[in-house]
Amino acid sequence: MTILWIKFNILTTENNQLQTRYNNLTKERDQLQTKYNNLTKERDQLQKDREELQRLSKLGWMYFSSSVYYISTVEKSWNESKQYCSERGADLVIINSKEEQEFIGKILCSRKAWIGLNDRDRENVWKWVDDTTLTTGYWGRGEPNSKVGDEDCVITGEMSDAVWTWADYPCNYEFIWICEKTIFN
Repeated sequence: MTILWIKFNILTTENNQLQTRYNNLTKERDQLQTKYNNLTKERDQLQKDREELQRLSKLGWMYFSSSVYYISTVEKSWNESKQYCSERGADLVIINSKEEQEFIGKILCSRKAWIGLNDRDRENVWKWVDDTTLTTGYWGRGEPNSKVGDEDCVITGEMSDAVWTWADYPCNYEFIWICEKTIFN
């Protein structure tokens, strides 16, 4: 009887160890399945982003640092330009870095284009189209220079320099414009 009891205890211990191992393997399998599902979602999103980038590229949009940019070929007022971008799920460009300003300067080739900056609500309080306040500007020499408060919208490309090119103009003037759409978050 004692031998049977000992064998029973040994088998019970082995069974518990096997059950623990089974539980651990099941947990590991579930974690691997979750990782697989996440990687599949990531792959699908990358494929979708790639297809969107290819589609936009065919329509004349240019890629730079997780955004695409469109430079118009016709001229419109600042409001009309803003509306055009908005209708395409974009905004007039918001320039967040010197590198972005240099990129835009190079693709504009000294042409003047509206950007998404204005002081229409309050003179000399420059705000982007997403309602954030300007922190770093790339104003051309002597700019902004609105003497009577009628130059409330901003263009880039005023100077031959690729960086220090911003100037304020009346919003009803007509220039080409630059739309920006973020595609990779």
